[in-house]
Amino acid sequence: MARKTKAEAAVTRDSILDAAERLFAEQGVSRTTLQHIATAAGVTRGAIYWHFLDKGALFNAMFDRAKMPMDEAMQVLDNQRDVKDPLLCLRDDMMTVLRIVVEDEKARRVFEIATLKTEFIDEVDSVRARRRESIALWQERMEGHLQQAQEKGMLRPGTSTLAAAQGGWILVDGLIRNWIFEPTLFDLMALGGTVIDTYLAGLRAS
Repeated sequence: MARKTKAEAAVTRDSILDAAERLFAEQGVSRTTLQHIATAAGVTRGAIYWHFLDKGALFNAMFDRAKMPMDEAMQVLDNQRDVKDPLLCLRDDMMTVLRIVVEDEKARRVFEIATLKTEFIDEVDSVRARRRESIALWQERMEGHLQQAQEKGMLRPGTSTLAAAQGGWILVDGLIRNWIFEPTLFDLMALGGTVIDTYLAGLRAS
């Protein structure tokens, strides 16, 4: 019986997250109330509070669920690849982010919500902190590859690995934002590959 109750609670939690994701995408985070989410999920507000402290906690749980495929893909890359060329490892990371945004609907929708549909007001201030943390982790990972490349003499002399990592994230973030805003403008994987290769060519020692 306890096992069934736990399973039912998990189903309810997922239905709340699904409803929140859908409403956040349609009308933005600040305009969506917990009552809106409860009604869309077919539960009471009490059920939402049983699972989530507030809207910010709900958003962060939605973010965690959506980024799981990204985390798993990065783990696969870390386990499989050869690090003889750290710049190619960096390329793999950047292209994997683009691929998951194209292929995984939930990841794409949550990225859209986080970048285009969120007003950073006090009610969801934890969302700002969470996004800042996520960006910092990505830049740290990217800088790790760049530092390895620098140690191997593969970067242009005088290259700042921090600035290069920040620029690389801005590049990926900008590609995704513009593609999500109007997907018919360009092929994210094709153009993304060209832009990333140009970026890396500018960093590589001649």
